[in-house]
Amino acid sequence: MKEYTSDKIRNVAILSHDGAGKTAVVESLLLACGAVDAVGVGKDNKHIMDYEPEEIKRNVTIQLGIAPCEWEGYKLNFLDTPGYSEFCGEVRAALRASDGILLVVSAESGVEMDTERAWDYGVELKLPRMVYVNKMDADHADFFGCLEKMRSVFGKSIMPLQIPIGEGKDFRGIIDVCKMLAWEWKNGTCEEIKVPPEYMSKAREVREMCMEAAAEGDDELLEKYLNGEELTLEELRKGLKQGMLTGRVCPVMCGSAVYHIGTTELLRRIITYMPDASQKVMIGTDQKGGEPVMVYPNKPFTGFVFKTLIDPFAGKLSYIRVFSGTLKEGDKLYNATQEREEKLGKLLTLVGKDPVPVSQAIAGDIVVLPKLQNARTGDTLATPEFSILYDSIRFPNPLHTVAMVPEKKGEEEKLMNALSRISEEDPTCQVEKDAEGKQIIVRCMGDVHLEHIMNKMERKYGIKGVLEDIYIPYRETIRGTATVEGKHKKQSGGHGQYGHVFLKIEPLVTKEDFEFVDAVFGGVVPRQYIPAVEKGVRETLEKGLIAGFPMIHIKVTLTDGSYHPVDSSEMAFKVAASLALKKGVPEAKPVLLEPIYNVDVVVPEEFMGDVMGDFSGRRGRILGMEHHRNRKGIIVVRAQVPFSEMKGYVTALRSMTQGKGTFNMVFADYEEVPAKLMSEIVSKAQDAKKE
Repeated sequence: MKEYTSDKIRNVAILSHDGAGKTAVVESLLLACGAVDAVGVGKDNKHIMDYEPEEIKRNVTIQLGIAPCEWEGYKLNFLDTPGYSEFCGEVRAALRASDGILLVVSAESGVEMDTERAWDYGVELKLPRMVYVNKMDADHADFFGCLEKMRSVFGKSIMPLQIPIGEGKDFRGIIDVCKMLAWEWKNGTCEEIKVPPEYMSKAREVREMCMEAAAEGDDELLEKYLNGEELTLEELRKGLKQGMLTGRVCPVMCGSAVYHIGTTELLRRIITYMPDASQKVMIGTDQKGGEPVMVYPNKPFTGFVFKTLIDPFAGKLSYIRVFSGTLKEGDKLYNATQEREEKLGKLLTLVGKDPVPVSQAIAGDIVVLPKLQNARTGDTLATPEFSILYDSIRFPNPLHTVAMVPEKKGEEEKLMNALSRISEEDPTCQVEKDAEGKQIIVRCMGDVHLEHIMNKMERKYGIKGVLEDIYIPYRETIRGTATVEGKHKKQSGGHGQYGHVFLKIEPLVTKEDFEFVDAVFGGVVPRQYIPAVEKGVRETLEKGLIAGFPMIHIKVTLTDGSYHPVDSSEMAFKVAASLALKKGVPEAKPVLLEPIYNVDVVVPEEFMGDVMGDFSGRRGRILGMEHHRNRKGIIVVRAQVPFSEMKGYVTALRSMTQGKGTFNMVFADYEEVPAKLMSEIVSKAQDAKKE
């Protein structure tokens, strides 16, 4: 590829609901630009951008891919993203590298759940948006119905720049309402024609809408429009672009990616209306002074790692968006996030999985740096002289939690290493070792995401994982008080053992886990043995006395005891304390506690009743509900739910809210387990102990 200045670069993230044909649109654009010779059709599983085995099997995009191409003196970096909501972390990553969003909508299905989510991303990040209504050739295509739905959901910013000639099997062309020209496709060739008479009225009506939208953002254009004068094509474009950059206008195009109808016209609109990379101004933090810094493209080099890909054979690939300066092979690279130097080798770009060497990357471009040893997703790269830090990507919290063990015993370390590498590629997969439950805990976005993780683990790293019931960190405590004696005496010739204590066991009023009080007088238990008594108490409480779970909220007071001048030892008093507890806890009304979580569910108002009813079935307690502060028609339901009842909640919520509900949960407290459940848990724990 030849070198381009920043104003000739466009970085566009392609977003859609799953199945809208987003990847087909990207590949059609690549074909039109001559970046590829041929593309996949439909479900033939030969897509350039979807090359991973899991993507081929499911015929869906799972990870973001970059697709650079050149067209009429411009460089276009398209970022193909997954449409399925469980892979939204990839979308978040792509948006950090993009300057605008092309939202692909199916002419059949219209606005769907993830269409709305993609739009919300654009609003949140203040990225200009453009819509391409795909599948105009589909049987039930309805452009104007789709347009009406978009306007009802997204507002009056939706502005068609094109209307179709025919729909479904009759779809054969598009009309450009700004130019008032049409293009007709026959047998794979495109011909410019006049606007058909039967479409003239509709085309004029839509053009009038465009003129009004273009005039609204510019005083001169508005005055001209109000005076009844016709805006020129350049004035129309200028006004619409200003409106798009501010979010007031969202241009809409249409076509068919499968038959490559409307693709070149889409390319022209992307170049005309999408912001160029020279306009991107970032706010970073000066690493030395901690002050915010405006970073313009002409500043020294800064870049951001927005994605990491790890191949067991080829090594690590770091996807970089250059925000300022120029990066060349052999340059010194400083990882400002980790405060260490990186060894820079080659510079590449990728078309799907195929690497293309590049000589340099200027501000606004996207490149791939192979084999950076330390760089991770979210790191800022800079020069030692201009050390700037950019905010990391705000990935969604993974809330689907499972416990995993290797299929073969003894491969725990291999499993952990594989999962750690996958989590480095995918920040929405989080892995940790649970020391208490002796399990590897994996947090992800849902069942499909989990299946992808397990398939990748087996395919890339040769390790197969098996799921098991997740360990619930129950706790034990007491509700009553008991004073008990513990004596450890062993005198059978030679050096004996003697420890003797009286302990008072009672509930701890504060939220502290444990309190030990020394209340002995007169040296009945010598000073040097008192720490051993406390240690014996602590160790016994940690192992639990009902079902093997740690005991909390307990106060133990050493009130009395005795010792032997020869046979007493720290070990003897430690054992005596343990014996006293084992005798006293059953007398002090022991109970089992379970972890309770605060759960906030964000759902459209019509699903509020379903969510509340579901919580009742999960032993949940509704704390209240309120309207979302930023989103009309959205309710936040707040509840407290036992952790043991939240298994599979991601999938359940998605099902009951048609995928429109989201939630988060944080630990709140421990509460007493109902008596019936307690007996089941204790019985199960005792059986496990025997095994």
